[in-house]
Amino acid sequence: MQLEELIAKVSRLPEFRQQEVMDFVTFLEQRYGQAQPPEEQQLDWSEQQFRAMSIEQAMRDTEAEPDLYSEDDLREKWQ
Repeated sequence: MQLEELIAKVSRLPEFRQQEVMDFVTFLEQRYGQAQPPEEQQLDWSEQQFRAMSIEQAMRDTEAEPDLYSEDDLREKWQ
């Protein structure tokens, strides 16, 4: 993929999705770095690293979502 094509595709995304792309690129930079020679770069994510990134992305912006339920909606409360 050419850089120009990537830029065009990302620019068509909503701003919050562009931020996700930026976060992922930052993650890749931290993961693989530019200072390491290719033979020293880690080629695969560990299960723990993948889970952490996946959870991070899944929980992104959930604080801004409205609460759909309150305690009044509970049928049973556990002590």
